[in-house]
Amino acid sequence: MDLVSQWFEKLFRDLGWWYTIGFVGQIVFGARFVVQWIVSERRKQSIIPIHFWYLSLTGSLLLLTYAVGRVDPVFVLGQLFNSFVYVRNLMFIHRRKTAVEPHGLIIK
Repeated sequence: MDLVSQWFEKLFRDLGWWYTIGFVGQIVFGARFVVQWIVSERRKQSIIPIHFWYLSLTGSLLLLTYAVGRVDPVFVLGQLFNSFVYVRNLMFIHRRKTAVEPHGLIIK
C-alpha cells in the first residue's frame, strides 16, 4: 500500500490541480451512468433522466478544463463537441411544454 500512496503523492506533486480536476471530471462523468441505471431499474425500463444530461455537461466541462490545462487538442476537441450536444439536449428538455416530474422524466 505504501507504493500506491507514494505514486499518488508523486502524481499530485507533479501536476497537482490538473489531475484533481481530471479525476473529479471522470467521477462526475461516470456518475451519469449510475444515475441512469438507478432510474431505469426503478422504472423497469430504459430511461435517460435530466440529471444524466447535467452530469454529462458538468463532467465534460471539467474534462475540457483538464484537457486545456494539459494542452491536449484531441481531448479538447472531443469534450468541446460533447458539451454542445449536452447543452442542446438540455435545451430541448427545457423547451417542452409538458410537466416534468421530480426525477426529470417527461410526463405527457
